[in-house]
Amino acid sequence: MSKAQEHLVLGIDVGGSGIKGAIVDVKTGALVSKRIRVKTPDPADPKAVAKVVARIVRHFKWKGPVGCGMPGPIKNGRVRALANLDSSWLEVNAPAVYTKACGCPVTVINDADAAGLAEMRFGAGKGRKGVVILTTLGTGIGSAVFVNGHLVPNTEFGQMEVRGKSAEQRASARVRKARNLSWKNWGKRVDTVLRALEQVMWPDVIIIGGGVSRKASRFLPAITTEAEVVPAHFRNEAGIVGAALAASPRS
Repeated sequence: MSKAQEHLVLGIDVGGSGIKGAIVDVKTGALVSKRIRVKTPDPADPKAVAKVVARIVRHFKWKGPVGCGMPGPIKNGRVRALANLDSSWLEVNAPAVYTKACGCPVTVINDADAAGLAEMRFGAGKGRKGVVILTTLGTGIGSAVFVNGHLVPNTEFGQMEVRGKSAEQRASARVRKARNLSWKNWGKRVDTVLRALEQVMWPDVIIIGGGVSRKASRFLPAITTEAEVVPAHFRNEAGIVGAALAASPRS
């Protein structure tokens, strides 16, 4: 890698429905390539997912560091619980699986934590103090918590029980589509989840991430939290940018 490319990292976001990747300038947070998206395999077991990640690496002819965000808590590289992943991922050393498949070093981080890194460094959380929570509303619900800019890793508020169901069973974007909910009615469900979260964390700011963040004006009017609620700056690309940041030797 040339001197001019030292600040470039390939970021990959493994989601429940799609696996996305792009080359990121970690000094600015900008994507410097077109984003590629490949449908998440079914079943999404380690071998199948690693094959798609390697395909994205080959697409960019990439030889440098790779950052990969994926669902579930990641401790010492191992997947410690399952969140929209095939059961065969449990206790798997994810960096080792991806590095072997890709032929280059891969850093793995929880996908919502990755999105949070991007938003806190360059986006809606930049300069924010106190407790900031990012929640990603997609196939499931992810969460990232920051205290005065410092990440508290591997929170799983999507699994928090709210009125007898997990938060993501009640208010994920997948639920909105499956139940054909109006934006207003779905917004009320999101509000129920955020208010429950507020009762245990008392955040100063809540950032709404995921693809639905570009439709924020359609459901944010239903939110009644005391905390300020804002849409993510990077929208559905936050996970890519944050994964690259996690793998950057200069971050």
